[in-house]
Amino acid sequence: MGWFSRDKEEKKQSGLPWERLTSVDQLKKVIEGSAEKPVLMFKHSTSCSISNMALNGFIRKWTGTQDEIDIYYLDLLSYRDVSNAIANETGVIHQSPQVIVLKNKKVVYTATHSSIDAESALNSIKK
Repeated sequence: MGWFSRDKEEKKQSGLPWERLTSVDQLKKVIEGSAEKPVLMFKHSTSCSISNMALNGFIRKWTGTQDEIDIYYLDLLSYRDVSNAIANETGVIHQSPQVIVLKNKKVVYTATHSSIDAESALNSIKK
């Protein structure tokens, strides 16, 4: 089983309070919610070793808290429609792996592949 099974124990093991992003309706609520609290979306390809490396590095270096930011995980192989909607709604061209941070419904940070940096993502909401 991977980090993002529905098993709550595995969610705890990753050390991060991830929420699964599974529908376009949920995505719209997440974007709207960024007006109140910043959000981070991690788009991950479960079959890609580069994506796995980026995800594991992100998890190891993440120091954010639930009070600061909500974080979402998208298995883009299972939810390609949501991945496409993210690109349409944010204007950020699809990549995988990819991190997008929204604050006040606007993109304040985006990175892909080896450029994904947990500290930079977190710092983007403090500006």
